[in-house]
Amino acid sequence: PDQMQKMEGAASALAVQGRASEPKFHFLEINTGQLSGLAPHITVDSRIQVVKDHPEMIDLIKLSLEKSVTEWMTPVIERAIKIAVNTCEQIVKKDFSLDHDENRMRSSAHKMVRNLASGMAMITCRDHLLQSIKNHLKHILITLGLRVMKLESIDPTVALIANDNVELACAFIQKKAVEKAIPEIDKRLNVEFELRKLARKEGRRYCDPVAVTYQAERMPEPIRSKVGQFPAVQAKVYEEFARNIPGFKPLTDAEAATILPKPDVPGGGVASSGSEESWAIIDEVLSKLQPYIEGGNTGLPATPHQAGLQQLLDALKSARSSREVSGIIILIGKAVENLLEGLTVNVQAEPDMLARFRDANLLVLKALADGRAYGPNWTSRQVTVALVEARDEIKWNIDAVDILIRSQLVNLFDYDKFLAACLEGGSNPAALHFAMLLAKIYLIDDRSNAQLIESDLFGTLEMLVQISNNTRNPPEGLVQLVDMIKMNCERMDNNLQMSGPTSQLHSGIQQAREFEDPHGLLEKTEYLLREWVNMYHSPAAGKDSRKAFTEFVQHMNLHGLLKTDDLITRFFRMSTQMCVDLCYRALAEQNNAPSLVRAKCFHTLDAFVRLIALLVKHSGDQQNTITKVNLLNKVLGIVAGVLLIDHEVRRKEFQQVPYHRIFIMLYLELNAPDQILENINFQVLTAYCNMLNILRPSKAPGFAYAWLEIVSHRVFIGRILSLTQGQKGWPMYSQLLTALFKFLSPFLRNAELAKPVQKLYRGTLRVLLVLLHDFPEFLCDYHYGFCDVIPPNCIQMRNLILSAFPRSMRLPDPFTPNLKVDMLPEISIAPRMVTNFASMIKPNFKKDLDSYLKNRTPVSFLSELRTNLQVSNDPGMRYNISMINALVMYVGTQAIQYIRGKNLSPSMSSIAHSSHMDIFQNLAVDMDTEGRYLFLNCIANQLRYPNSHTHYFSCLLLYLFGEANTEAIQEQITRVLLERLIVNRPHPWGLLITFIELIKNPTFKFWSHEFVQCAPEIQKLFESVAKSCMVASQPRIDQPEGQSTD
Repeated sequence: PDQMQKMEGAASALAVQGRASEPKFHFLEINTGQLSGLAPHITVDSRIQVVKDHPEMIDLIKLSLEKSVTEWMTPVIERAIKIAVNTCEQIVKKDFSLDHDENRMRSSAHKMVRNLASGMAMITCRDHLLQSIKNHLKHILITLGLRVMKLESIDPTVALIANDNVELACAFIQKKAVEKAIPEIDKRLNVEFELRKLARKEGRRYCDPVAVTYQAERMPEPIRSKVGQFPAVQAKVYEEFARNIPGFKPLTDAEAATILPKPDVPGGGVASSGSEESWAIIDEVLSKLQPYIEGGNTGLPATPHQAGLQQLLDALKSARSSREVSGIIILIGKAVENLLEGLTVNVQAEPDMLARFRDANLLVLKALADGRAYGPNWTSRQVTVALVEARDEIKWNIDAVDILIRSQLVNLFDYDKFLAACLEGGSNPAALHFAMLLAKIYLIDDRSNAQLIESDLFGTLEMLVQISNNTRNPPEGLVQLVDMIKMNCERMDNNLQMSGPTSQLHSGIQQAREFEDPHGLLEKTEYLLREWVNMYHSPAAGKDSRKAFTEFVQHMNLHGLLKTDDLITRFFRMSTQMCVDLCYRALAEQNNAPSLVRAKCFHTLDAFVRLIALLVKHSGDQQNTITKVNLLNKVLGIVAGVLLIDHEVRRKEFQQVPYHRIFIMLYLELNAPDQILENINFQVLTAYCNMLNILRPSKAPGFAYAWLEIVSHRVFIGRILSLTQGQKGWPMYSQLLTALFKFLSPFLRNAELAKPVQKLYRGTLRVLLVLLHDFPEFLCDYHYGFCDVIPPNCIQMRNLILSAFPRSMRLPDPFTPNLKVDMLPEISIAPRMVTNFASMIKPNFKKDLDSYLKNRTPVSFLSELRTNLQVSNDPGMRYNISMINALVMYVGTQAIQYIRGKNLSPSMSSIAHSSHMDIFQNLAVDMDTEGRYLFLNCIANQLRYPNSHTHYFSCLLLYLFGEANTEAIQEQITRVLLERLIVNRPHPWGLLITFIELIKNPTFKFWSHEFVQCAPEIQKLFESVAKSCMVASQPRIDQPEGQSTD
């Protein structure tokens, strides 16, 4: 008893004082390679006699720690990274906007994100981990330990052990979060780094012109940032970040320096000759491998194993003697090739010998990844390149790739992009089989290893889902695999409140299909709902129904509905169904006027909505937003689930009214000015976007009108595009609009619109008009993605998007006589692009494309270009439009960089005679009519407001017209421009200046072409368009003699 009291006292003291104590662990001593890294640091209080008597209990403690870390690692890391990386990105971009050195920027970003990610992980997981360790350890002791200790002594023992070791579990997860945050912040800031490198390459010092203007105009002198190196006084903040990582002992300057990134230099990513320390590491590897390989007693087959090891040794010696980075890249390629070739199932060798072969190659790669050598980031990029470029017959070796991923030697972001591109269309069975195995290993069989989580395979999983849904006979096991991954994701989300909102939404949809309710619950729900409706409409309800709500919650308590989450969920589901049934009955009454019917429906619906809003507002503590957000997502999921069932069952008889009223009124209630609700505004917005994405028109066509009304509601648009800071709502809104365009696309492509589709189309145009007027920057940023899914024949819809220009810009009048486009200040500035179009190009094709752009090889590239863009032989469906869009955009942007690199600007002469123009001319000449029309449309999509893209693509279109070898190409260029001009306004600025130049400039001899004069009505059409473009007061300079101006 005395010992128990001592332990209880110690446990409670630790629980109170634990957070204030000094950190136990050093950042560099925690090994996160695998969970066994926890074992050396486990501590057990000497007062616990039972552990002294039974040393095997240490293994039980280790097991409970590993289970707890496994349970919480993935969701904690995902949340910590999301918050830390977003925060760090914004602050570092602001602080270093006038600093030209990308290495300084990268180093500071690493220092900050390391600090933030560790801190976020620590405050998120500590309490959860402590409770989890206690639960697991108690379960293990109760199950296995009753022989060695009394039941009443288990709780204090568990509490003491958990308090002693929770910091270790926390530190493991914190360091893991840091390791994942570093490549993520590099990826986010990559564009910033590249801009600085490009400026240096062009012989100028980089600085952000927008930041310069902002600092000069808005900031007082004492705090104004200056162009040049980031001030030393402010840099001290980042030094503090580097030395003090939350949850760990402070680092010395020397220790902090060991975990900083290696500086990039032009061309290689690392210095062309490594430091003396790096060569010392390579010497050490050479001394270990040479006796093993040259001894000849490896016990492995001569080929490929023994030969591969000898080639590895030769590459190691060659790299050592040359001291060039190219030798290191060859060495990495050889090590990766050996693993891909050698780690196969049918090898005639002892497992121990094969393990030594594997370790020999990994030894080389891990040595290069050492922070003192080339660093993990650079090495993992090179390993990933080697995997991507490996021969097809060895590329899909799951065992080798698994080893590399577990050794943290693969850049998962790049590898996921490559794998997703290989899966596109489902035409690569080897890649598909490999991707299925990879997903199964990491996301189903072994979720304990956080080297790879769902977000790391985002693109791959998306393609697997697409193949599973869209293939008539999907590969065996794929459908089950996709379902299991979804189930695992939802199960994981349910374990963690903070990552629960989306899972709550999906579980609500699932629970809408559960009908086996407890006896008597239906009657209770019906009674309570009727009671609430009466109370809501009563004069005594009080302001915002607060008095009625307080009384109603007591009623719910009396009937036991607030006892469990399951009962509350069932109450919401039944109430929703009752409200919907009431509306159907009211709408079926033909004698009543429509206004009376709606009033009858809204009488109950509005009361139900107010109840939901009040329950969300008052659930949990005032500051506890998690409970409120989870409840809201659950309710939205239930209503969406009821809607989907109703849509399936009633089909043509389905009514949108009740669902639309619930969703829109609830949104308005939750966005009312209120101190409590303002704390969850963004979470409400996210929940609605997720719900609307689930109920998108392609999923529930019968709800499409109501869906569009919600998406276009002034309060919804205002919140998502204007009131939400940092444009965080823009990607979500673009996703909703893309879903709408995709739904309309097949109808619009056939140009035969039934009346219901016509209404939806006109509604979509009105939304675009609102966006063009109030949020043009949004359309500017997302124009590429929208044009990618809008069919080529939707000219007016596309014109609305392409006519947008930033509100801060004063658009030059395109009709100004002798307008010098190349002299406009805005014409050299690149527009903001949020779509990564380069990743849409298939990796193998992109490799050949980059090679051709650089040195015009392979010579077969141009002749095979059309084949690479073709997907079928069916008229109207021959080409991959997204691929053509991405190709045109990528080659165009590369051409602009190439021209700028020569200190020139785009013009008819500077764009000619380059590899970029070879590709564009080949597409214009070699494509059939359908392909050429799509290609020219892609170019015309970039003729927007004054910017460097508009300037280049305008010159390109005019150059193709002037250099065309047949009149058919010129006619098609004219058609693409003309069809965009003969529709109702607005017309994009770049389109107008291009057409005006074409008809004005005598070089192009526009009016003498046969297709202009082939028929009187065609000629009149051209002249009419020309007159409207040129303005009546302007004479047409190149009008052939004797031609009428009418």
